Amino acid sequence: MEVRSLAEAEPFTTKDGSSIRLLIDLSNSSAQNQSLAEATLPPHGETTRHYHGESEELYYVLAGAGDIELDGERAPLRPGDAVLIPPRAWHQIHAVGDGTLRFLCCCAPPYRDADTFFE
Repeated sequence: MEVRSLAEAEPFTTKDGSSIRLLIDLSNSSAQNQSLAEATLPPHGETTRHYHGESEELYYVLAGAGDIELDGERAPLRPGDAVLIPPRAWHQIHAVGDGTLRFLCCCAPPYRDADTFFE
């Protein structure tokens, strides 16, 4: 059994500009087909618009407020909201308001920097 604690995961900044703490991925588990991380953006922060060539992503908002742009469409995000990001879909997430935006990011296949592309 593999159990990972968020409290023990060291944060780092990804290529898109979000702060990530890996829970389960290729680097720390035997998972081969998916990854799970917590992402945070500071108040009024945003990721760099990008897409993933292979990975399908699911975002699940834990705290804060944001909005997401997905292939030119915009939607607000609040705690309890989930959004599907298909492979090759351009996307960018913004934190709105004065709180930190916290969300889970699930990727299948697992997230890789080499699968992240920018404009």
